[in-house]
Amino acid sequence: MRGSLEPLDVVGVQIPYHFRCPISLELMRDPVTVSTGQTYDRASIESWVATGNTTCPVTRSPLSDFTLIPNHTLRRLIQNWCVSNRSFGVERIPTPKQPADPALVRSLLTQASSDSAPLESRLSAIRRLRGLARDSDKNKSLISSHNPQNPLLSIIFSNTKTESNELIHESLALLVMFQLTEPECTSVASQPDRISFLSSLLSHQSIEVRVNAAALIEIIAAGTRSLDLRILIGNADGILQGIIRILNYPLSYPRALKIGIKALFALCLVKQNRQKAVLAGAPEALINRLADFEKCDAERALATVELLCRVTAGCAAFASHALTVPLLVKIILKISDRATEYAAGALLSLCSVSEQLQRDAVAAGVVTQLLLLVQSDCTVRAKRKAQLLLKLLRDSWPDDSIANSDDYNCSDVVPF
Repeated sequence: MRGSLEPLDVVGVQIPYHFRCPISLELMRDPVTVSTGQTYDRASIESWVATGNTTCPVTRSPLSDFTLIPNHTLRRLIQNWCVSNRSFGVERIPTPKQPADPALVRSLLTQASSDSAPLESRLSAIRRLRGLARDSDKNKSLISSHNPQNPLLSIIFSNTKTESNELIHESLALLVMFQLTEPECTSVASQPDRISFLSSLLSHQSIEVRVNAAALIEIIAAGTRSLDLRILIGNADGILQGIIRILNYPLSYPRALKIGIKALFALCLVKQNRQKAVLAGAPEALINRLADFEKCDAERALATVELLCRVTAGCAAFASHALTVPLLVKIILKISDRATEYAAGALLSLCSVSEQLQRDAVAAGVVTQLLLLVQSDCTVRAKRKAQLLLKLLRDSWPDDSIANSDDYNCSDVVPF
């Protein structure tokens, strides 16, 4: 079914009046009844209440409470109507998952954090909370409002001789679904034994455990303002090597690629960590996986490439990879303004240290890309990097290139 239904019909099929939400006039996907007895689509009535309204939209009577009761009978009638009109392109509305009950969430958190509760009971509670958090952002927000971070941190970093490894791993998987406060991040980062434990998890036989450990490392590194603590995280034995291994993991587990680049980028924002990242093999991993990233992750990857190009060893490592320059040239103007800016910055660093790379970049078509870039609506920083790179490459331009043509002389690129 289309994301936004017409007010009166769907592809020529009229929607029964009582199937439409009185607020949105669209087919209800999750009908709920309020205290006045009126039924609305859950998303519409929640939006109505969230904006400060305290009355029933239809009757204008005050809402005695804001409990929303699922109207299962109406939902089944709507689903049957959708099935009956399948030939007209109407798709069946899936049965919605009900939001978590606050009392249940409190009970599960208490059960999970109780040292006296049986292990299986604690594991069951953690898994139930993970399932609820995955079901919807609303459930995730509800769980977060009960501050699960501290009890979960206590489980994860407890004496491993007294806690089940399975309980620790399940708690870790739940914890990384939430953000930590700066004091919580600082508390973990300032205790070397905790960082060492996370580093050991990066070598666990389970890829899920390894990725969750990397996710927590990223959260902690990004969540603390202390430069010294972020340096300590990067210096921990095995941290960067473990993250690079995750980055290199096969695409059969795509979350590894996403978490790997987030963690690597967070650590490489600190210049003292970049040399170690280069020694751990980050340049080769980044270039080998560059084509596999989705947009946002590609931006992070390119930003990391530019950061590592500011390190002498990093520049040399990227320069030695045959695909570095062609890939960076190809990316310009292809993914996003930010990706273009980072690619141009990396090329500027590389071409500044090698005449051979300048010739490689020109051979890959960088001049045309840069001329288009400086005349586009790109960021000021990207334009500046492009202008500096054009100036640097000028001696490498072929006599018959666009840069030496009459068209170039008439362009609005500032002469050098």
